[in-house]
Amino acid sequence: MELPVIRLKDNAVLPTRGHPGDAGLDLYSTEIGHLGPGERWSIGTGIAVEIPEGHAGLVLPRSGLAREHGITLVNSPGLIDAGYRGEIRVLLLNTDPAETVKIEAGARIAQLVVTPVAIAEPVEVTALSESARGDGGFGSTGR
Repeated sequence: MELPVIRLKDNAVLPTRGHPGDAGLDLYSTEIGHLGPGERWSIGTGIAVEIPEGHAGLVLPRSGLAREHGITLVNSPGLIDAGYRGEIRVLLLNTDPAETVKIEAGARIAQLVVTPVAIAEPVEVTALSESARGDGGFGSTGR
């Protein structure tokens, strides 16, 4: 499958894979950001993509940034719908309680996974089918 990508800024880097066959495509910053402890920042990638119909783009954190600096994504996963054509922006969050993290232009800041989705149509019914779990929610399976 091809993923059409357009550069919106001169310093934009096309998404790359770290290794052949990796599910995630690395996304790169086009901006400089300083994230103080507990701060969040919207960082632009300078690209727009055309997600194929029947698919969605999921923007996920990079494990290296999380391990080394406590950086994650506020809305993980970020969702890119097939019809969206604007710039991909990444909402970074610094979870470190003491250190400020500087994000350089050109830094790998997140990863994009393109995945098939079922396009479900809501249909109102009077009852749902029975299941073993029923309405058991958070913590309903015990410890």
